[in-house]
Formats: sequence, structure tokens, C-alpha cells
Amino acid sequence: MKLRLSSRQSALAQIQAYQVGAALEKAHAGLEIEYLFRESLGDKNLTDPLWKMPEKGVFTEDFFRDLTENKTDLVVHSWKDLPTAEKDETRIVATLPRADQRDLLLFKKSSLKKPLVKIYSSSPRRTHNIKPLLNWALPWQVEEIEFQNVRGNIPTRIQKLLAAEEIDGLIVAKAALDRLLTEPRFPETILAIRQALEKLNWMVLPLCENPNAAAQGALAIEISSQRTDVLELISAINCSASFSSAQREREILTEFGGGCHLALGMSVLERPYGRIEIVKGLTPANDQVVSKKFFPSKIRSQSFKVGRMEFSTVRKSKEISFSKVDALYVSKAEAFQPEVTTEYVWTAGIKTWKKLAALGVWVHGSSEGLGEAEDAMIEALTGSDQLKWGRLTHDDAVETSDKISFGSYRLELELKTLTLDSCDAYKWKSGSEFLLAIKHFPDLKNRFHICGPGRTYDTIKKTLGTGQNIFVELNDEFITVV
Repeated sequence: MKLRLSSRQSALAQIQAYQVGAALEKAHAGLEIEYLFRESLGDKNLTDPLWKMPEKGVFTEDFFRDLTENKTDLVVHSWKDLPTAEKDETRIVATLPRADQRDLLLFKKSSLKKPLVKIYSSSPRRTHNIKPLLNWALPWQVEEIEFQNVRGNIPTRIQKLLAAEEIDGLIVAKAALDRLLTEPRFPETILAIRQALEKLNWMVLPLCENPNAAAQGALAIEISSQRTDVLELISAINCSASFSSAQREREILTEFGGGCHLALGMSVLERPYGRIEIVKGLTPANDQVVSKKFFPSKIRSQSFKVGRMEFSTVRKSKEISFSKVDALYVSKAEAFQPEVTTEYVWTAGIKTWKKLAALGVWVHGSSEGLGEAEDAMIEALTGSDQLKWGRLTHDDAVETSDKISFGSYRLELELKTLTLDSCDAYKWKSGSEFLLAIKHFPDLKNRFHICGPGRTYDTIKKTLGTGQNIFVELNDEFITVV
């Protein structure tokens, strides 16, 4: 069978089409894909900001007509470009595994330490949420941040950034840049971006402060509602987890009125321990929204009596035995030492990022308190599939297989609780706390335990031999929904 697959004709759109085509050919032996590429209305009008353009679906409406007139069998879109209002004649039926949904800041190395920062971005969402973020994330005192409109594909916007002396930075969807940097069909594009990156610093912007546009990083495969034959073929490549998270973000956007004109971001993260929903920005009525919800996959009894043991903690700095690594994961700001140098810096949480930025350190991104297992996904940006990671922590931290641990301080922890009370469950801030407590009170193994989703969880699970008695909670900014 032969399928006609359509998309826009930009390099990025073609890459996305080829990804879907390759997945279909892998799933169905003998299937032939014919690619049809052309411009959309949004490609022809590169003057107006998208949110000012009167037409809905400026990148997608032309392809809708192709489907209804049987000029093509399926269309591959960037899902965030699609209007939230669905149509009866066509359906979004599948997506591939979602790429990185975060935004990326590209910043000129020549603009470091400027008090007035000017950044290219045409998105009201980015303008609203990123400005306060950069006030603390940039590692120098910034007096003012201005945003200016920019249009064009990713390589064009990067070239505009480099050519404009008065502009310091550019915000892009990280998924778009990742795809452009990893598709061998466009070697000239890869070379141009790599050369540009030599002149730029980059920063992966955290979702807890700057949630993405609805469905950003996800592809949408659209077909005619009548084509059950095509639906059967495409169903084989659908990633259900990516589909549900992107769809949920679009539902949230619809609840607020929909549209790219809204200064509102929403992120849905599906994790083994539950679903995270973050909404931040302005409503159509110009009301501020900050909503962070956690829907745990395992819910503890509300009748549990929950306790917290008392500890005293003393951190003492020590001389670090440091070897060269490509990237450094900083577990706590107290672990950082100025003489430690590395190409890329990543933090465990936002508080650590803020403290390092105040010390003048350029931080490239963060796990946002969701645990060290969160994938940084920076290989495409660095040009290396085998980054050597180091980890700054305390002397007695549990070793990990994916990072070299460097003890930069001694942790002197003392348990102040003298007796084990009748609590059903205990909250733990670190694996060190748990290990010390269980030495004094072995019966703790028979109780329930509450902690974050990172190394503390792993330490407790390893000690207990099971995760059955462990419940995950996020930090106090999140409301747990049961």
C-alpha cells in the first residue's frame, strides 16, 4: 500500500514528516510513503506575530482542505500549531513519543553581564513567564529585560539573532532545535546551527516557572474521519502516554478560552509515580494563574498519622578531589565550590539554581525537584551522545551508576528523636536521614514512608527491598489531588 503524507516544507516540518514515515514503514512491511511538502498561510506571512493574525490554524488550514478533498492521506503537524476547536471532517489520531516540551534560551556570549537585555520572542506566554524567570536565572544583576517580535523558521531566527547587534537572546522550542540537530538529511542546517552555537550560551528553561505551549514537542497525525483504513495503519505507531498528556494540555487551554494569543502555559508530565499538571500565566480576563497539581499513582490513606523525626545537621566543607567531567549535577548549593569548572551545570532544584546564579554561575538547566533520574536531554545541544557526568554532593552520598560522585562536604547528621512513636508513616527529606533513623529504630521497616521522587525514594526502596510502603509527594508548591 502507498500512503501520501503531507506537511509544511520547512526543514523542521520535513524532519517531523520523515520521522512519522519511518515509524510507519517499520511497523508495516512493504508500505510505501509519498511525501508532499508545501507552504501554509503562516509560512507566507512572516511579518505579523502569530497571535495578531486573524486566521485560526495559519499553519494547518490548507492541509485540512487537502484531507477533505482526498489530495492526501495524512498530515503531520506540530501539535501546538493546531487550533483547539476540533472539526468533524478530520481527526487527530496518533502521535510519536513526545520530544522535549521545554523552551530554550539562546544567549550571545558577547552579551553576558549586560544590564539591559533584549530578547527575540513573539509569544505572549513566553514574554509573560520568562521575564521574571530570567531576573534570577541570569547570573548577573539585570536591570531590565525587553522582548521583541521575531518570525521565521528556527535557522532564520538564529541568524537574525546573530545579525542584530542590539538583540542578546532568542527563545525557541527545544524540541525543534533538537530535531534539526539530529536529522542527517539536512547537513547544511546542522552545520549552520553548530557554528551559531559556538557563539551562544544556552539555558533549558524550567517548566515549573515557564510551562510550555499546549502540546509543544508533540507531533499530531491528522486524517480524514472517513479513512478507517488509514486509522488502522497509524494506530500501530501511536504513543498513548504522549497522546494523553498533549491532549490534556489542549483541554486545559480550551478551559481558558484557547488560542496562541493567551499569555498562558500548561505542562502535563506523566511519571511512574503520578501525573503533574502546571499552569501559569494570564487568563483572558488578565488574571494571574499559578497552579501546580500532583495526581499520585499510589494514594496513601487519609487516616494515616504522619510524623517527622527531628535531626540536627552540620555541613563542613572539605577539599574536593575533582576529575574532569563534561557536565556537573549539583545536588545542593552548599556542595558547589567556585574552583570546580565544567562545561555544563545542572541543578537538582530551582532553589539551588537561584543560589548558584547569585554566585555568578551560568546554570544550563534543572531537574526541578523531580529527582536525579529526570533526563536532562541535552545530548543534541552538546553534540555528544556520551556525556561524562559528575555529581557534587556530600561524602557519604549513595553512589550512582550514571554519574561520578564528588564529595565536597561532610554531612554530620544527628538524630534528635529518642523514641519511636505511633505514627503510621514518616516523611523524609533525604536518604541519609532515613538510613540514620533505621539504624536506631529497625522497626521503621514496618511503617510507611513519604518522600520525593528522587534519590531518597531509591535509598528507601533499596533498604526495604520494595516500594510497596513508599508514597511520593512533591514539594510544598504542589497540591496533591486524591
